[in-house]
Amino acid sequence: MTDLYVSLAVLAAVVLLSEAIRQTAARLFAGANWIYLLEAACTFQLCCCTHELKLLGENTQMELSVGLTLTFTMIVIHLLTFREATCNPSGALEKVCRGGRSVKATVVLIACQFAAGVAAQFFAASVWSLGLSELHVKHRRFGFRCFDPLGGTLLEAAAVELGCAFTVQAACMHVHKLDEKLRAPFIAAVITAMVYTGGSISGAIFNPVLAFSVQFPCSGHTYPEYCFVYWLGPVLGVASCILLFEKIIPFLSGKSTIGLDVPVVQKRKTQ
Repeated sequence: MTDLYVSLAVLAAVVLLSEAIRQTAARLFAGANWIYLLEAACTFQLCCCTHELKLLGENTQMELSVGLTLTFTMIVIHLLTFREATCNPSGALEKVCRGGRSVKATVVLIACQFAAGVAAQFFAASVWSLGLSELHVKHRRFGFRCFDPLGGTLLEAAAVELGCAFTVQAACMHVHKLDEKLRAPFIAAVITAMVYTGGSISGAIFNPVLAFSVQFPCSGHTYPEYCFVYWLGPVLGVASCILLFEKIIPFLSGKSTIGLDVPVVQKRKTQ
């Protein structure tokens, strides 16, 4: 239980640190540049928390109910604190396709997301090097290595990532129909269900930046193979979902797509 309590403390510290960065950025950098700092802070929070949760889940014998409850709770916290951030290149590209952001601004935004993902790797390693728990000490002893995150073939893992991204995107596109207070718990429940369903095959990341931070450093496969699973899969999942609900279904039913371009709930995940 000590490992769990230490990990909870680390998660709380990451959220508080990220919130402090967000508040500081809002006061000192109000304007066009604020969105980039917001994306960086929120992506950093997402990746750091996922690093800790992944370490906890893979190296301790937590009950399934405890693990899913912790996952659900952290996702709700992420959704409530991320505000306008997407923390996901797929979400950023979606805004470009809808004409909500320029290509240049999106490139800078995605660069900030990946920079935050790399920063999260160093932060997690620094925290683990302190040896705050037996779990951290054990992980430090093995050189912070992680092993093959795929529990299936490349095609199976890519299909899971595609399916998870499709499902979460569909939920985000229709969540506006629910009462505002129920939206975050609903999306969190959907993501938790995806983690439970596909976690053993691909990790159920369905976020290119999060995968780059958490899964890419692991041994077992090459970077191109990880790109196929964790980048191509989620992007195709999001694109196919938008195509289905905003083009194909309205076309077949003879209805207009006006009103379907609803904002996506900020930040999917992981996880």
